[in-house]
Amino acid sequence: MHPIPYIIIGMLMALTACFPAFSQTNPDSDPLQYADLADLSVNAPLIAHVKIKEAIKVDPKRVTNAPAGTQRYYIVATTNALIRGQGGIPETIRYVIDLPVDERGRAPKIKRKPFIIFARNLTGSTGDIQLAAPDAQIDWTPARDQRVRSLVREIVARDAAPAITGVGSAFHVPGTIIGEGETQIFLETVTGDPVSITILSRDGQKKVWAVSLSEIVDEAARAPVRNSLLWYRLACFLPKSLPEEALAGDSASNSNQARRDYDLVIQDLGNCPRTRPPEYRAR
Repeated sequence: MHPIPYIIIGMLMALTACFPAFSQTNPDSDPLQYADLADLSVNAPLIAHVKIKEAIKVDPKRVTNAPAGTQRYYIVATTNALIRGQGGIPETIRYVIDLPVDERGRAPKIKRKPFIIFARNLTGSTGDIQLAAPDAQIDWTPARDQRVRSLVREIVARDAAPAITGVGSAFHVPGTIIGEGETQIFLETVTGDPVSITILSRDGQKKVWAVSLSEIVDEAARAPVRNSLLWYRLACFLPKSLPEEALAGDSASNSNQARRDYDLVIQDLGNCPRTRPPEYRAR
């Protein structure tokens, strides 16, 4: 049994309320969807590929907030590679996690195994960190490593799509020919950066729509590719129907057309499959 300084136990216990079991990988297929990894990545300023050096069981008498069916561990891990994080990361990091136990009260063996962790650096260069979500320690595989790195490149890009918080306004302008027209939908974002959707209707042609990330609608803009950051921002966070307040002041016929065009966008985006519990997801 390794001694753990009481001050560290106290600090980490205070920071890890309700940290249940970590994610595990199905050997035949990855249960984590694109949106699952995106939820973890966008909320984690520190992402790393690590190898567990020590998994030290914390005395249950010192733990008051561990979920039922779990055992709290104090983890010492070696950093194999930094995937995301300004200022780097120490070679050795420490954190706590609640691992699920089986019917015999045994937690899975994780010592010397590789993981990807999504975390917050709490104490600068000391190496003490907090996982960004209760399940933010996932099994490392080459495929997951590649998927997470690709996501991070999109997230940190200068022109990265911002988080969507809702629909600000929408209106439809009929064309000079029956059946033609244009619907514009302006979205609200966490950063305040502009995001808009334009749906064009041309007589005898299939409707097309595109997303612009600037004040001026880009003629080269296109609909997002599935399993991209922009697709994730829209498919996973837009309301399923156009809010009535977004249509204030428009005529009934124009409002109805705007609703139909918005429905087309939602249909084209498709669903946003996830496997992680709702309470762990990005907001």
